Amino acid sequence: MRTRSQSRRRRQQQTLPVVVENFDLEEPIVDQNIVAMADNRTMAQMLQAPIEGYEDAIVVPPINANNFELKQPLINLVQSNKFTGRQDPHNHLRFFNKVTSTFRHPEVPNTSVKLLLFPFSLDGEARDWLDKEPPRSILTWDDLVSKFINQLFPPSKMTYLRNKITNFFQEPNETFNEAWEPPMALFSLIR
Repeated sequence: MRTRSQSRRRRQQQTLPVVVENFDLEEPIVDQNIVAMADNRTMAQMLQAPIEGYEDAIVVPPINANNFELKQPLINLVQSNKFTGRQDPHNHLRFFNKVTSTFRHPEVPNTSVKLLLFPFSLDGEARDWLDKEPPRSILTWDDLVSKFINQLFPPSKMTYLRNKITNFFQEPNETFNEAWEPPMALFSLIR
């Protein structure tokens, strides 16, 4: 049986320091597992949330008008008929154009007002679509309308609906009005 002093001596013998000869402090030590920092930011700066990349997809041209602001009642009116992606996008655009045409400011183009207000008119899938658009990718009202229609009412859907209307037939046990009602509802989506 060992005494405490014997155990201590044995541990000291096992953990003797390693002496390295010809050690030069001026020559850098390169370890393959160490990655050099790409910039000179502090740890606090590196832990901060990024502030870039949060720009909106819609670019609104600068408005040089004095005393211009969108009034809350106009925003509320636009929000009263939010488009979720399940309705007819053409009807939504017609309603939106009607609402925005009621607002006039002598020094502000109507297209700028539309670009400012349009995000307020979206919800659900439609809002997700706009949020996923690349930053600063929509420069004009026409760009916005084109991307909106092509995303939410693509040509393939148009073709499907036209084929459904073109291949209309009446079942033997239904009246003409019953048979014609669904294709006519689809036809309103195409216009």
